[in-house]
Amino acid sequence: MLLNAVIIILREVMEASLIISLFLAFSQRHRINRFWLVSALPVGLISAIIYAMSIVTVSQWFDGVGQEIVNATIHSLIYLMLLLLVVLSFQTEMQSYKKVMRCLMFIGVVLASIREGSEIILYIHGFISRPELLKPVLFGGAIGAGIGVSIGVFFYYLLVNISKRAGITLGILLCLLVAGGMVLQATQLLSQADWLPSQYPLWDTSYWVSESSMIGQLLYALVGYEATPTAIQVISYITAVSSICILAYFSHLSTLRHKK
Repeated sequence: MLLNAVIIILREVMEASLIISLFLAFSQRHRINRFWLVSALPVGLISAIIYAMSIVTVSQWFDGVGQEIVNATIHSLIYLMLLLLVVLSFQTEMQSYKKVMRCLMFIGVVLASIREGSEIILYIHGFISRPELLKPVLFGGAIGAGIGVSIGVFFYYLLVNISKRAGITLGILLCLLVAGGMVLQATQLLSQADWLPSQYPLWDTSYWVSESSMIGQLLYALVGYEATPTAIQVISYITAVSSICILAYFSHLSTLRHKK
C-alpha cells in the first residue's frame, strides 16, 4: 500500500509540477512577472476540492460518463494552453502578448491543479474509513509528492540556468512531450466513455515497461506513456505534437520578418 501511494501521488504531483516548472521557466526567460502563480495555486486548490466533492454528481452527467468527459476536457484545455504558450513565446517583444501569456499560464496551472489535485483528494478520501491504511497512504503520498515536486524544481532550475537558446529549445521540447501526453490521456478517457471507437492496440510494450511500475508512471506523467496504444491514440499524439511544431515554426518566421 505504501509503494502504491508513492507511485500514484508521484504521478499526479509530477504532472502538475512539470507544467508549473515549464510556465515558471517561460516567465523567467521572457521576464514576465510571476505573480500569476501566487493567485493560480489557491484558485486551483479550491477548485480541486469543489470538483472532488462534486464528483458523484459530475459522474452522472452525459449518461454516466461525466467524469471521463470533464477530465478529457481539462486535458484538452491544458494542451491548448501549452500550444498557445509555445506559439506566443516567439512574440514576447509586444507587451500585449506577455499579458496573454500570463493569462494562459494562470489558466493552465488552475486546470492542472484541478485535475491532479482532485485525483489526490479522491484517492486519499477512499482510505479515511480505514485508519489502519490511512497512515501508510499519507506517508507514501508525502514521499511521492516530495519526489514529484523535486523533479519539477530540477527541471525549472535546469531550464533557467542553461544558455538562453538551449533553455528555450529544451522548454519547447518538454512542452511538446507534456502537451502530447495531455492529448493522449484525453483520447484514452474519451475511448473509455465510448465517445471514440474502441480499437485493438497497435503494440504492447508492457513486457519492457509496465504502466504500473515506477518508470511507467514517470513516463506516463512526462509523455503520457501507454503500453498498449490504439491507432487513434497514436494519431492523436502525433497530430497534437505536429500542430505545435508547425504553428511555432510559422510564429517564429513571422517574428523574423517583423524584425526585418
